[in-house]
Amino acid sequence: MSATNLISPAIRRSVSVAMKVAVIGSGISGAVCASTLARNGVSVTIFDSGRGPGGRMSQRREVGEDGKELTFDHGAPFFSLTNPDAMSLVHEWESRGFVSQWKQVFGSFDCASNKFLGFQQEEDTNNKYVGVPGMNSISKALCNQSGVESMFGTGIAKLEWLEEEIPWLLKDSKGQNVGRYDGVVASDKNIVSPRFTQVTGLPPPLDLNLIPELATKLQDIPVLPCFSLMLAFKEPLSLIPAKGLSFKNSEILSWAHCDSTKPGRSTDSERWILHSTPGYASSVIAKTGLQKLSSETLDKISEEMFKEFQCSGLVSSLPFFMKAHRWGSAFPAKSIAVEERCLWDRNRNLAICGDFCVSPNVEGAILSGLAAASKLLLASSCL
Repeated sequence: MSATNLISPAIRRSVSVAMKVAVIGSGISGAVCASTLARNGVSVTIFDSGRGPGGRMSQRREVGEDGKELTFDHGAPFFSLTNPDAMSLVHEWESRGFVSQWKQVFGSFDCASNKFLGFQQEEDTNNKYVGVPGMNSISKALCNQSGVESMFGTGIAKLEWLEEEIPWLLKDSKGQNVGRYDGVVASDKNIVSPRFTQVTGLPPPLDLNLIPELATKLQDIPVLPCFSLMLAFKEPLSLIPAKGLSFKNSEILSWAHCDSTKPGRSTDSERWILHSTPGYASSVIAKTGLQKLSSETLDKISEEMFKEFQCSGLVSSLPFFMKAHRWGSAFPAKSIAVEERCLWDRNRNLAICGDFCVSPNVEGAILSGLAAASKLLLASSCL
């Protein structure tokens, strides 16, 4: 079943008026929404302050000491599926070649006893999917969908509601107008969050007074931060019998995976990614704030995370590349629209979607993006 068929036939038949929609954020939720809208005849523009798509499914490109490029999926390592709609969409992506199953052994490691607690059953390894050749390949493909215009390096600093025929006016961080739109999809929770002000010094782009019915749900979405550590080794870490492992009884590490074992990745080096615990990340952020971290601070974080990895006794050599990255709001700590899957203001054609609506994972983001697209398509049929 295609993404088009995930939308009600009645809605598809009734879309007769060209509608222009702005989607803010090119993570998986925004990309799914934009692609679905475009496939159903809506004109879509995606805005993202980053250099490319992906959000927490982005891929980091670095250069090793030998001058060769190193790639890391430093956000979401993989995703699993339980919902039929999400499965249908991902199977379509799989047929198009930018998604594949990641079939490896996964385990759990206890840092108190320095022993493995167990390994995942083989039948469970069939439900782990990755983008190919990088996690960001999914958002890239969706943002290149016919009918989608992508504006990277363009952060939206202001969403103005005008009492006119085309009501939404968007402005970038320089105060320049970047377009007028019939509807808006915000797939980044920071568009209404105080965190936007903490990072930029500016008020959030969307004034909650415009959407009083949704304001109470959006005012405070707690998040759990995370640091990721990218490592590259010349030789395989042969003492680790799993390619993905969760850590128990560690105050610093929560997860590690071998990125170079994923389908479509270079095997010139063995690349691992470590994720910190939310507690460790929170303790660092409490001292440093959310401003850009100094190289000295990032080096210290790298050393602390790698030392914990070494203490497991699983690391047989030193990496030739090591670099930390901060995800300041990595995981939402609550879901605000589980049943509806997105927030919707029909009076203003405004949808707010993301994993924070459904569940803090890729599948939740996919479902929320589909729900937002459905709301806009229904609205376009009523124009």
